[in-house]
Amino acid sequence: MTLTLHNTLTRARQPFEPLDPSNVRMYVCGPTVYDFAHIGNARPVVVFDVLFRLLRHLYGEDHVTYVRNITDIDDKINERAAESGEDIRDLTTRTAAQFHKDMAALNALSPSIEPRATDHIPHMIAMIERLIGLGHAYEAEGHVLFSVQSDEGYGVLSGRSMDEMIAGARVEVAPYKKDPADFVLWKPSTPDLPGWDSPWGRGRPGWHIECSAMGEAHLGETFDIHGGGIDLIFPHHENEIAQSSCTHGGAPLARYWMHNGFLSVEGEKMSKSLGNFFTVNELLEDWPGEVMRYAMLATHYRQPLDWTNDGLTQAKQSLDRIYRALRALDDVEADEAEVPPSVLGPLTEDLNTPLALTALHDLTTECNKAEREDDKGRFKGELLSAGRLLGLLQEEPDQWLKSKVRKVELGLGEAFGEGVGPDSILDDADIERLITKRINARKNKDFAEADRIRDDLAAKGIILEDGPEGTIWRRG
Repeated sequence: MTLTLHNTLTRARQPFEPLDPSNVRMYVCGPTVYDFAHIGNARPVVVFDVLFRLLRHLYGEDHVTYVRNITDIDDKINERAAESGEDIRDLTTRTAAQFHKDMAALNALSPSIEPRATDHIPHMIAMIERLIGLGHAYEAEGHVLFSVQSDEGYGVLSGRSMDEMIAGARVEVAPYKKDPADFVLWKPSTPDLPGWDSPWGRGRPGWHIECSAMGEAHLGETFDIHGGGIDLIFPHHENEIAQSSCTHGGAPLARYWMHNGFLSVEGEKMSKSLGNFFTVNELLEDWPGEVMRYAMLATHYRQPLDWTNDGLTQAKQSLDRIYRALRALDDVEADEAEVPPSVLGPLTEDLNTPLALTALHDLTTECNKAEREDDKGRFKGELLSAGRLLGLLQEEPDQWLKSKVRKVELGLGEAFGEGVGPDSILDDADIERLITKRINARKNKDFAEADRIRDDLAAKGIILEDGPEGTIWRRG
């Protein structure tokens, strides 16, 4: 199958043709580690994790290099450390570790390489020196700035004129700038701020130069795919292109640019002031990571994603249905199976995850209808293969269906699901005890008591399923 991707640079969907099929290279902007990741931060991680999995599937696991950076030097980090009194290194180490833990809970694979900005300061300084020597940057009052007027191609990614870009951006007014749109490559540091020695004095890098330097260090002058959120198109990615292409004599930084859409919460922009700001870590207290991942994949990556109560509830129900089908096949050995074309095909068409999920459910229906053992083994194998490609179905079915999901109000105006409060969740042992009590009641023909136990369990979100081999249960 031919992989096609929507390229922000050309504003069109194009067949993907890597520079070197034996080493497909992708760079995605990673977190600035001053706080826990919120659900908006998580969306590009999940989107490009699916792309990473797909590229590995198409080209081989050893033939894809995925770089996602850690920004551990930034003014936001400095401000947060000053507010909290925490050492900057301790702050960035702690929040980076939490980021890794939270993204792993969303079943995101680790990138091939995860460079830290502070480990690449010499590379940044060298790139800035080259830009100065080529006439694309200048020093002014301890700062080094990129001269946008020196780059005829500036604006190629966003497709906007210089006036439009300046009008739509927060442009820092400074007397030492030759042009209002010129942006900082290096800036001085006061004694209380992190800093490194440089030809322009003790200072620290600007944000944009960090990604240009790390991308070049690990993927070369030009690589295949650069990804990130749509909010990064301007100025961050526009400035990355300018820095890198001017450093390398006009060579493109990346051949394909991909951007995921914005995320809102219940139809509103996510904001702490509105009370609808949620970190991944907070949500993981109430929902499995797979539910959150499924909810993100249910919307195409380029479309806006509205994070809602109903979306999470539907994602949980959808996953429950698939896991129930897998649990019914617990005693069936899964065949070694390729990802079915019905799932792989949509993913090769610009990561159409909603259509791939629909195909996953169609496959679940086939599993449920299968009667012959060889059909059951084949469908089970295909379902698991498809799940791995999407980063889903990573739990044991019985464990998933018995998992404790706290459905508590998170301040969005209504509860995340209904019927189960944090104080009313039964332990597994309690449930098994009540099921045994119900079985004994049925043996004694006390059907009223048996029905009462079933109804009480149902009220607490515990669904019983009676079958030839006994009673099994799951949390609804």
